[in-house]
Amino acid sequence: MDFFERQWASYRAIVEHDLMEHRAVAEATSAAIQAWLNARPAAAPPPHLLDLGCGDLALLAPLLQQLPLASYTGLDLTAAVLPLAQQALGNVPYPSHWIEGDLLAWATQEAGDDGSEPSAHAVDILHSAFAIHHLTDQDKASFLQAARRRIAPGGLFLWIDVFRQPGESREAYVARYSRRITTLWPQLTAEQQEHVISHLSSHDIPADRQAIAAAAEAAGWQWHWGWQGAHQAEALAVLTPV
Repeated sequence: MDFFERQWASYRAIVEHDLMEHRAVAEATSAAIQAWLNARPAAAPPPHLLDLGCGDLALLAPLLQQLPLASYTGLDLTAAVLPLAQQALGNVPYPSHWIEGDLLAWATQEAGDDGSEPSAHAVDILHSAFAIHHLTDQDKASFLQAARRRIAPGGLFLWIDVFRQPGESREAYVARYSRRITTLWPQLTAEQQEHVISHLSSHDIPADRQAIAAAAEAAGWQWHWGWQGAHQAEALAVLTPV
């Protein structure tokens, strides 16, 4: 089993055992999108949805298959997951596009330059799950500013991720989350637990939830929490352009 397969097996075990409350956040995501759709004018055209860090779509695909979209674009830094996502989405009555790419690069370039969506329209629904926390705090602020310019008026940005408690240091967060893995995730093997702890220790930079909300508002977003998990980490932020 190669490195990607080992890491992906650990990720799939987390999802299948609902260790990060993926099911609850999927329900909250569905509710947020449905509320946004219900509030749109009856004559509004179908929305274009862009998914940053789409992964394999294991949980989002059932919702996407029911949505009245104009198009779906899945973007991920790992090319190997895109065929898995395409297979999970299956046949839908709207065009789908699959892009290997970086979410910050997408945000900071002109619409249409990356092939992720036609230049004739902006993004109506922006979705990202457990991806933005890999950016530095400065890059998160840059992403929020750039994404604000690329979303359509009246659009919706659903940001699902892990966040630090207000004032909590990254070191304290990593220690707290590592204890959670070793004590509350017995469904994972010792090797899988080590994979996850190694990844979060090396790559995860969760935003301070109070500071990032202020940064988003300064970038022209209205922010509210659509869902918050039981472990003071996972959450869904619902952002709309001001």
